[in-house]
Amino acid sequence: MSTIDESARRVAAVAVRSKQTVAIAESLTCGQLSSALGAAPDSAQWLRGAVVSYSADVKRQVLGVPDVPVVSETAARAMAIGVRKLLGADVAVAVTGVGGPDPQDGEPAGSVWLAVHREDRTWSRHEQFDADPEEVLRRTVEVALEMVRAAMDEGAR
Repeated sequence: MSTIDESARRVAAVAVRSKQTVAIAESLTCGQLSSALGAAPDSAQWLRGAVVSYSADVKRQVLGVPDVPVVSETAARAMAIGVRKLLGADVAVAVTGVGGPDPQDGEPAGSVWLAVHREDRTWSRHEQFDADPEEVLRRTVEVALEMVRAAMDEGAR
């Protein structure tokens, strides 16, 4: 079993135990994060859905991202807040970044912003993965799964 599958199973276990629901907004990973969570046990009970917002227009029109660079902390936080509200979840996770090989929005390849939002708190994290695009995506999904699990653990207390 891959690290991603194991992490998704841990998210599922916390979600089932705590009766929390999850929503996802992803850009860089283009569905890989929601696919990993959708394959986790009992996902029909706790996974509310996902918005794959690859386009800046979709980020702005659907998720409420303001007119800022889409690879930024502000964008990641807005994506998490927007998808949680849109899908009615307890916890939302969002990822946006530059897979490479070229820079975007003044950010180098491998620059990733992630955010998690619950009703009472939003937090974000920046990662700089110096790797090929495939590895950047894999590592982004791993970090996002860790972040959503930690947020759900905290919310269950």
